[in-house]
Amino acid sequence: MPDTSPRNNNASSSDTSTAAVPNVDAYDLGIGAGFYIDATSQPYSEHYKMYNYVTRELPTLLEKEFTIGTKGMRSISGHSMGGHGALTIALKDCGGWVSVSAFAPICNPTACPWGKKAFETYLGSITAGKVYDATLLLSTRNAPTPNYDDILIDQGTDDEFLTDQLHPSRLTAAAAKCNQKLTMNMREGYDHSYYFIASFIEDHVSFHGKRLRKKQAEVLAMASQLKDVEDTVGKVITCKAMVARGPKVPLATEMVTVDPPREGEVRVKVIANALCHTDIYTLDGHDPEGLFPCILGHEAGCVVESVGEGVTSVKPGDHVVPCYTPQCAAPSCIFCQSPKTNLCPKIRGTQGQGLMPDGTSRFKDKDGKPIYHFMGCSTMCEYTVIAEISCAKISKGLPLEKACLFGCGVATGLGAVWNTCKVEPDSSVAVFGLGAVGLAVIQGAKMAGASRIIAVDVNPGKFPSAIELGATDCVDSSKLDKPVQNHIVEMTEWGADYTFDCTGIVDVMRAALECAHRGWGTSCVIGVAASGHQISTRPFQLVTGRTWKGTAFGGFKSRRDVPQLVQRCIDGKLPVDHFITHTFDGVECTNDAIDALHGGSCLRAVVRY
Repeated sequence: MPDTSPRNNNASSSDTSTAAVPNVDAYDLGIGAGFYIDATSQPYSEHYKMYNYVTRELPTLLEKEFTIGTKGMRSISGHSMGGHGALTIALKDCGGWVSVSAFAPICNPTACPWGKKAFETYLGSITAGKVYDATLLLSTRNAPTPNYDDILIDQGTDDEFLTDQLHPSRLTAAAAKCNQKLTMNMREGYDHSYYFIASFIEDHVSFHGKRLRKKQAEVLAMASQLKDVEDTVGKVITCKAMVARGPKVPLATEMVTVDPPREGEVRVKVIANALCHTDIYTLDGHDPEGLFPCILGHEAGCVVESVGEGVTSVKPGDHVVPCYTPQCAAPSCIFCQSPKTNLCPKIRGTQGQGLMPDGTSRFKDKDGKPIYHFMGCSTMCEYTVIAEISCAKISKGLPLEKACLFGCGVATGLGAVWNTCKVEPDSSVAVFGLGAVGLAVIQGAKMAGASRIIAVDVNPGKFPSAIELGATDCVDSSKLDKPVQNHIVEMTEWGADYTFDCTGIVDVMRAALECAHRGWGTSCVIGVAASGHQISTRPFQLVTGRTWKGTAFGGFKSRRDVPQLVQRCIDGKLPVDHFITHTFDGVECTNDAIDALHGGSCLRAVVRY
């Protein structure tokens, strides 16, 4: 095992020039130091690898020799410089640790004497130390960490280093900014000593123990699921599904059979499914491609159960998001190879017929009659079969009940802004319809740097959420005495640079176009209109420089881009928790989720299977 800690291997030698890590006459540098970083400056760069030691060497040793920390069962804590290390290690690798706590940590080392000295000595500059600063790491997040429900810190009020070195208030402020829960216990009368640690160590052990036990239960549950997978590979599975028998008929809970995957196919266990308006649109009979009986659902988080012949991109146990817009990525596919579109037509013909690529179904009801697939996904079933080219393999660091949101609506809204319209900084934007898609458009526009975002809806109860995500103006179009497009033109003088319809109502699509900026405005149709409806406007609207375009799945190339969206969520750059307003347990509760969606206050109802 290589020695990467700051230990002086030649401490007994009088020749200190051959020491593994040079010693200095200071407790905060050299062999006595505890800043958890990997040095890049001489003479420390060869052996001072404390970050590597704590995150790689030590865990490997514990797992190998003592089977401690296996299967992700790891928590981290530290004191002072070690507290700094625990916080930065946990925040840099949110998926690698179950929990984190600290005693009197150096919270903002780039702004304190100890940290500045260490970073300049070990790394060559204070700037290089920013990636090892817990306060700065939290400051870059727009959302709380997905795995840490709390961060526990104990700090003595009589600590001699409190004011100049530790700066706990700065960490608290950074945590509040991204809504990360952080428990900061200011312990009256305690200093920086080990007695302080001993006084409260039991609280920290209990804190980590509670979370490790929860993680252990999750690991055991996953192991049980994988064991179930092993028992079902190659066999027909009987499970529960919500079957749509006809338009405007409530979904029926039925036992169905799911065949094993064939060549180029993947069978998955659905863990969570989010209800989308497109499901309801089809159930209500508005979809010209709607076929019955079918199994709806297309916004889910799943675990791969088994794969068919020739499948190489995923394996059993992988986490995936099924995508109704596939990506074959074949060199011969002019759509996949073009940066202009994400509309791969590889399986479009059979997908539109409610069938798998070979023209058959994998579902049968109790009488052995086939049931149609839906959008290539059919995730209102405990198990489903999808094409490999529809499988976006994602990190396991984000719970599937959140990851499922990137299967349709949220991704579509974000992509309409970033990909289809490419909204620039300081642009003006108008968004019609404040459901999940519309709010995602607002969120994406804010992240793109839009300076004015006008939110339009007939339900003012949705305005607070829009404002929270970045809307600067809200318009209740039902209260106007003039067409809404005229009102927005008056508000902006010439119209908005970009407008987005998220309603699926053709009159609103026209309104969105007609309030786009004269000369260069772009209007994007996102909402899907009912069968037979057509859009119209005066040609003059286009002659005077407006562009009318549409988007599917926000222009994202599914297998390439969905994993990146999930990772951005894990990294705190793309929060999605605010979209989940209702949760239900059990596939049989899907009708309850539909009722919630019709209630008017629901953005996304997630059903956990």
